[in-house]
Amino acid sequence: MQDNIRDLIHQILDNIPFNQHVGIKVGELESHEVSIVFDKKPELIGNPMHEILHGGMISTSLDLVGGLMTMVTMLDENNIQTLEEAVPHIRNLGTIDLRVDYIRPGRGNSFRATAQVLRKGSKIAVARMELHNDSGDLIAVGTGTYLVG
Repeated sequence: MQDNIRDLIHQILDNIPFNQHVGIKVGELESHEVSIVFDKKPELIGNPMHEILHGGMISTSLDLVGGLMTMVTMLDENNIQTLEEAVPHIRNLGTIDLRVDYIRPGRGNSFRATAQVLRKGSKIAVARMELHNDSGDLIAVGTGTYLVG
């Protein structure tokens, strides 16, 4: 992946207030797979008795990484060089459908969500996502359909 696309992704995602609030950071950025990472924080706990991640945070992280992978694919395919060039391509990017399968409770101190695009057409893209904890346990999987055109 080109360095300019990496820089664009950081410019876009690192400036989203919600990402800053929950502590989401961009992890790996490759043309075939991207990841985001975040640490367990009290605000992200859904069950305080067991200290497990809130289901909404699990689905949020999967949706975000699926959308990010879709964005990377779009920018890479169109050889985007600047933020100004990126805006028309990503302006309408949005989630159409999201399916989340919760595999096990979200225990851990840090988490990593990854995504791969399964198919991208002129109007929609489909991505497959996974969330793992710092022990490598699979917490949840998801499939997202994203509007791209």
